[in-house]
Amino acid sequence: MSKATKDQRVLPAPLVKIFSYVDEHEKKFIETLSQAVSIKSVSADPDLRNDVVKMMQWAQVKLIELGATTELCDIGSQVLSGKTVPLPPVLLGSLGNNPKKNTICLYGHLDVQPADISDGWDSEPFILTERNSKLYGRGSTDDKGPVLGWLHAIEAYQKTGTDLPVNLKFVFEGMEESGSIGLDQLLIKKKETFFNDVDYVCISDSYWLGTEKPCLTYGLRGMCCFGIEIEGSSKDLHSGMYGGTVYEAMSDLIFILNQLVDLKGNILIPGINEDIEPLSDKEKELYDKIQFDVDAYINEISASQPLQETKQQLLMNNWRYPSLSIHGIEGAFSGPGFKTVIPRKVIGKFSIRLVPNQDPLKISKLVKDYIKSIWEKRQSPNKLEIITEGDGGNPWMTDPFNPHYLAAHKATESVYNIEPDYTRGGGSIPVTLTLQEVTGKNVLLLPMGSGDDGAHSQNEKIEVRNYIEGTKLMAAYLYEVSKIKISSP
Repeated sequence: MSKATKDQRVLPAPLVKIFSYVDEHEKKFIETLSQAVSIKSVSADPDLRNDVVKMMQWAQVKLIELGATTELCDIGSQVLSGKTVPLPPVLLGSLGNNPKKNTICLYGHLDVQPADISDGWDSEPFILTERNSKLYGRGSTDDKGPVLGWLHAIEAYQKTGTDLPVNLKFVFEGMEESGSIGLDQLLIKKKETFFNDVDYVCISDSYWLGTEKPCLTYGLRGMCCFGIEIEGSSKDLHSGMYGGTVYEAMSDLIFILNQLVDLKGNILIPGINEDIEPLSDKEKELYDKIQFDVDAYINEISASQPLQETKQQLLMNNWRYPSLSIHGIEGAFSGPGFKTVIPRKVIGKFSIRLVPNQDPLKISKLVKDYIKSIWEKRQSPNKLEIITEGDGGNPWMTDPFNPHYLAAHKATESVYNIEPDYTRGGGSIPVTLTLQEVTGKNVLLLPMGSGDDGAHSQNEKIEVRNYIEGTKLMAAYLYEVSKIKISSP
């Protein structure tokens, strides 16, 4: 029995028509993604800010074509690389206002990370390129492909003459890759108006754990970012003339960085783990059931070996325990060859991924106190400054056994004919918690892409399978979530 025949025997009639429409319009949907990828909406580059605005306007046209009412909301400006540049507007939209239907809020972002073929791409990053049934291009999986999946799912309902079973609210932004500056303030401002009738929130800005089995994500880590600035002199110094005569800033910095985390990834900051939730038997069972190949995971990134030996230990280290990563040193020479200079000032950058029950402000104080204690032992006359990036992002977790997740579970089975894994994520999407607090409703992370898509990396891609089947999943999700009976307040 073919998959298509099997689907037609078990699917509700509306979804049979919608799935067929999606299959028949695969080339059209890929072309639409190609158009989106071609817009260089890099939010971190002030010279490309107009392209981010163009991307938001492009998406607005797409929503209007579907019959949505839209608003491009001004959220002010920022100083970027010494320039004052306007922040790209946030696109809000509404489609349907039937009081008898559930109202779902969909979030996505349309900005992307920087990319250039000289970074090691095999094809131009802003030209969607298909190779071996994979679509390569910056933003293909993070997050333009998933955003378009929602629009294609709505189109499939409309073009097949099928009533859209829910009302929809859209929140599309252009600054997610740069910290979602200005977004929280807008969402809070709209709490009593735009969001007052929302029943559930769905976000597709995450990924499968592996490459074969779909999943539903019910938790994310938060994050705190830090800089350790050491200043030793008023200018860079020639090591031949000054080496051996001054206290060097780089040596001080390496001394501190080396005492943040050990070889096995254990954070050495006292008190860092004291608020972590204990592992329950029920949660442990979820990890036991997850399909995850440790060797494949390590081989895909060509790492030498995993930090932990078992599947359960490795996943817990990425999801339910904090981690500390050192990201770079600003001020030090990093080009090819040798530059025998003693840098006058260096800044070591690191972050800590936080888990539920951990407070970013408390973690920040623990970090600062620990670094100061190390510095006192060092007894260096150089100047130390500890830099924090904003207030940090809170972790997020929800109940994966509520009706919202059960509807997504059923939708996943209808598309992939398999039960999804229930996963947490090691990354951070701060808007998840904001949307949960603003709406007071359950938030679901419904991934489209697979675990090897390479978001933020060279050769970012999305499988044609994931793009097309993921669009069907979104359509099926809308169908299933419409059946949930919401109690009146």
